[in-house]
Amino acid sequence: MEDDIGQLTEKLTELRRSRRLNAGWDAAYLQMIHTLEHDGFHAGIMRPGEVFPDFMLPNAAGQLVSLEERCGQGPVVLGFFRGTWCPFCKLMLEALAEAMPRIQAKGASLLALTPETGALPAALQARHDNRFEVLCDVDFGVGLQAGVVYKIPPLYRANLNTAKLDLSIRHGNAAWCLPVPAIFLIRPDGFIARSFVDVDFTKWPEPSEIISTLEGLC
Repeated sequence: MEDDIGQLTEKLTELRRSRRLNAGWDAAYLQMIHTLEHDGFHAGIMRPGEVFPDFMLPNAAGQLVSLEERCGQGPVVLGFFRGTWCPFCKLMLEALAEAMPRIQAKGASLLALTPETGALPAALQARHDNRFEVLCDVDFGVGLQAGVVYKIPPLYRANLNTAKLDLSIRHGNAAWCLPVPAIFLIRPDGFIARSFVDVDFTKWPEPSEIISTLEGLC
């Protein structure tokens, strides 16, 4: 069934408003956005027309998946997600799971990358009925090459600690980094056709925008 235009955006906006009732969360959120907007972060993000670097990452079952192999089968929708704990990522992944029949109808596959390790990628994939593949971006290797990974500002890190979200355990390293919301649409030849990247982790593209771009990539 076709998704209503703007449906995901409405859900994200509603969630963002509810979270802003918490003054501490709001201050940390605003500090993070301000930091990324003013420290030159945008300059390092990969752009359409560039070749996305090939990679080989473990999936939820521990098997290695390469981008080159997937591109050999058709266009790839490659997304970076913060993890199982992020409610905004959950909404985007739910929307993508619902859109998978239309994504696959365009000959494309979806790879969802997360810095989380251990059993967490498998839990994320199972939550969405294994409709797409979840890969562990070990030590942010792919995200750093794509330019979408940042060091978490102090105030936001303090809030995560207060919420007992120890990312050093979830990520298997002490870097305390995260990816920004990012979707790259990659052609079969490896070139980036379009990207949706925003430093605001409460914003994601509508699945209809992604599917519309895939029209010309088959």
